[in-house]
Amino acid sequence: MKIQPVGNSDRFGWKAADRSQRFTNFILHVNECDHPDRFAVRCFDFQYEVVKAVTGNKITIQQGYFEFIKNRITPMPPFRLRFEAVEDKKLVVLDIFAGEETPYYYAADGVMEAYTRIGNESVLVDATEHKRLVLRGKKTSFDTQSSGYKLDDFSFSELRARYKKVTGKSFDDKNFESFGIADKDGVLTYAGALLADESPIRYSCVFCRRWNGLTKSGGLMDSIDSDELEGGLIHLLNESTAFIRRNMRVMWRKLSNTRENYPDYQERAYFEALVNGLIHRDYLITGSEVHVDMFDDRLEIVSLGGMVEGKPVQNYDIDHIPSMRRNPVLADIFSRLDYMERSGSGLSKIRDAQKNSANYAPDKQPSFYSDRSQFVITMPNLNYENEKIRSILAENDREQVAGQVTCQVAGQVTDQDMGQVIGQVTWKDLAEYCKLPRTRAEMQDYCGLSGRANFRENHLKLLLEKGAIKMTIPDKPNSKNQRYYSEYAAE
Repeated sequence: MKIQPVGNSDRFGWKAADRSQRFTNFILHVNECDHPDRFAVRCFDFQYEVVKAVTGNKITIQQGYFEFIKNRITPMPPFRLRFEAVEDKKLVVLDIFAGEETPYYYAADGVMEAYTRIGNESVLVDATEHKRLVLRGKKTSFDTQSSGYKLDDFSFSELRARYKKVTGKSFDDKNFESFGIADKDGVLTYAGALLADESPIRYSCVFCRRWNGLTKSGGLMDSIDSDELEGGLIHLLNESTAFIRRNMRVMWRKLSNTRENYPDYQERAYFEALVNGLIHRDYLITGSEVHVDMFDDRLEIVSLGGMVEGKPVQNYDIDHIPSMRRNPVLADIFSRLDYMERSGSGLSKIRDAQKNSANYAPDKQPSFYSDRSQFVITMPNLNYENEKIRSILAENDREQVAGQVTCQVAGQVTDQDMGQVIGQVTWKDLAEYCKLPRTRAEMQDYCGLSGRANFRENHLKLLLEKGAIKMTIPDKPNSKNQRYYSEYAAE
């Protein structure tokens, strides 16, 4: 038995001589069809035996195909047979349409199996993928399903407080049912369970880390700050936002009539990214969590599950991504709470928020990546190795030399000076660490020293006098926004 490939048939493995393999692919295409109407056309050479006897009139051939497929795939998949002539060949054309009653199974040869695609391979669906196909076949979503938890056993104080703040009205108990948080019998949906103050969904959590350096292995101290957050989605959003805010820096300078801020990350950008990670994550995937990883040069937010329709986000123009919600009840509630919009414009808002920052540079554009199991948003640190910031700091240095600023005067630091030890590191190590502006506390922790007064009097003053490090606000040395940076480069 042989199948003659025509057009793009090769791409989907229809050259296989094994009959069960061909039907594995058929099931795959019906289950995973990403075209709104028809996935692809498969052409078979009329002269070969594909369904017992293909000789005869068109009606006989159509009936043969129909019976063959009906007896091996359940439920009956949507397809169409037609006939074409290509050069000297007569072809039977099989059109495969998007299946609405997923999952479709191969039910023959003593097995009942459903398939999905990973990369270029057709594989048996696992339990999670099977649940996903079942939900799609029922035209429903995970967050609408009953969780089994009773509404009366949980509090929703954060939901009530946010609703009051946004609408000016108290949250009426009848909203629990109308919003899709609970059913008429007082049983929480999964949306409700995820929004409860003490959420019983234990894998709904966020792991936050501020890593020391550019990777997760920073040397003496891998992590500068960390937090493992649990609770309802509103709590997770608020606490994740607070974690990023306390681990980022906002430099600023006075202009003639205003103050210009230079944040590491725009709040609108990382807030949108957190909302995306919490609301659009795939809660069918258990055993993991949303991750917020901050490095010297970037912020990464990783959530479980790729794009709803399965295509990688990097294949899209983010200004034209269709609005498809994995968890429509959660998305609707967050929209009512003014945390997000319904237009599906979150990714473009992340990009535009960063782009509109005063310290934006072309190499600081956010990036988006997804595969079948994860969605990753990466935002470059706007102040890291930023030429605009360097020029501003250099301008401050020139003002010092001109006598306009006198509170920070840099001496001549030598390579020999940089070999001195301060706590657990050398001056050179500390200078490298301060390529990104740091607080006094961060420098002290990096050196492994205790005692603020001891560090300031015995180490910080000398570092400033020698010019090994400099102040970002030299005219206000005691400012609470003071940061320290280094421009040292070994000769």
